[in-house]
Amino acid sequence: MSAAVMTSIVQCANCGKKNRVPAVAGSAPRCGNCHQPLPWIVEAGDDSFADVVEEARLPVLVDMWAEWCGPCRMVSPALEQVARELAGQVKLAKVDIDAAPNLAQRFGVQAVPTLMVIRDGEVIARQAGAAPAQAIRRWVEDAIAVREAGSDQSG
Repeated sequence: MSAAVMTSIVQCANCGKKNRVPAVAGSAPRCGNCHQPLPWIVEAGDDSFADVVEEARLPVLVDMWAEWCGPCRMVSPALEQVARELAGQVKLAKVDIDAAPNLAQRFGVQAVPTLMVIRDGEVIARQAGAAPAQAIRRWVEDAIAVREAGSDQSG
């Protein structure tokens, strides 16, 4: 499980403490100092996608992007902003389609960026193209709320 050893260093917006955040964990990362939720931004590929995204306990905002794509570079800061704003509620997984051709094929990616919200291994929302942070956040929150409302009714 190569994804389990991948970590990143994230500075807490609340207290400034640097924290080691794993790509795979049983719960959303929190600051070791002040215990506030940390943004969970990871990379995933063909080999790590199942562990990083499909097994995640939080909804995952998946960014299917490519290095040569101008709109992908434009939307990346907006996605990271949404991940910071929704820390503890969502995980952001970035997938470079050139490095992960099997995932691009599996999800039928025709245009980049393609954004998906995946919960419990299932795509619950999908859109292609760049958008401002506020629009992305509203889209993610709506997708999560619809899914939660549906699961509340069935249980």
